[in-house]
Amino acid sequence: MSAESDNSSAEDEEACRVLEQLKATPQLFERLAGNQRAELGLQKRLRAEFSPEVVRAAITQAELRQKAASRFARAADMWFSAKGLEQATSEAVAAHKAKRFTGPVQDFCCGIGADSVALGMRGCDVTSVDLSPVCCLLAGWNAETHGVGDRVTAVCSDIADVVSRHGLLHIDPDRRPVEWRRVRRIEECQPGLPVLLQLIDEFRGGAIKLSPASNFGGKFANCEVELVSLDGECREATIWFGELAGDVPFRATVLPSGETLAAEPLSAWTNVGELGAWIYDLDPAVVRSGLVDVLAERLGLRRLDDTEEYLTGDSLVHSPFVRPFEVLENLPNNDRDVRRAFGRYSFGQAEIKCRHVPIQAETVRKKLPMKGQGVGTVIYTRQAGKTKVVVCRRPSGV
Repeated sequence: MSAESDNSSAEDEEACRVLEQLKATPQLFERLAGNQRAELGLQKRLRAEFSPEVVRAAITQAELRQKAASRFARAADMWFSAKGLEQATSEAVAAHKAKRFTGPVQDFCCGIGADSVALGMRGCDVTSVDLSPVCCLLAGWNAETHGVGDRVTAVCSDIADVVSRHGLLHIDPDRRPVEWRRVRRIEECQPGLPVLLQLIDEFRGGAIKLSPASNFGGKFANCEVELVSLDGECREATIWFGELAGDVPFRATVLPSGETLAAEPLSAWTNVGELGAWIYDLDPAVVRSGLVDVLAERLGLRRLDDTEEYLTGDSLVHSPFVRPFEVLENLPNNDRDVRRAFGRYSFGQAEIKCRHVPIQAETVRKKLPMKGQGVGTVIYTRQAGKTKVVVCRRPSGV
């Protein structure tokens, strides 16, 4: 074993020891409760009663729990590391994925155990594997917090040393393998593409969690790629393989509604037409999955440009996959015209949208007159090859 490995092992051992001490002293969290910030005086008082490293760990854990509150219903009782929280699957997304799994599951690169917990809550028997002793410790504690400690078994190991291929697989490759630098190319993740393809051959079915910004296109034959958004933000690209893959190559799912759109992207083709009475901003899961034309065909909408993902139509369409905006004016890309048009409607706030037109949203916003009430929307978009600006507003109640 190298000196670097020895140091890493010692650091992990010390981190686990401190966390175990912290777990045994819940009164530390009670003392921190109600304090928006752990001010210097409070820290000094706590260090007089507890070891400095445990106090630091408590403060860090309290801060992480606050950050996690929007993603986990029981965040106040869960256990996190900074990197673990950064890469953890949001509770709603993990629960959505877990619906496809049954029986025994191996959760490789489990992190703090968000997916393991969701799988356990669906009745699966989960073996949670991670190279980090800290992650394994936290994954086990989080399973206990959610009442599935008897269904989740954490194993500290390199996945290369796990010989069993029994059951189904869930794997979340590390997207920050070096000094917290986020990578997008699957080849730079740990494990990388060759190992992931090998695992697809070895397990009868499962799911690979990837960043929605990753280069997954064309990498996974005979698999289903599902893009999942939560509250309008694309959170994950899930590669379903084996018996868990559907019979379509791409799927877009929007949460929390759970509505899903699945098809072959090239199965539909949509006409390009003039701007109608309504312009539609698509959910990012639809855009990233390449299902824009499929959705347009099903909703009876049209494109504004071959390269533009905004859709348009002559009547109001309701769908969880789009946000409608009532068109007020369609203008050339001219700051003066946009300012005058925006001022005619006496808006008090402005939201600026674009996809392929390079603009500085804050610069645009500062130039707009906002002396009234309500929110106006300015969309920069390509229309039949030209950049134009649409002044519009959301319909009431949407």
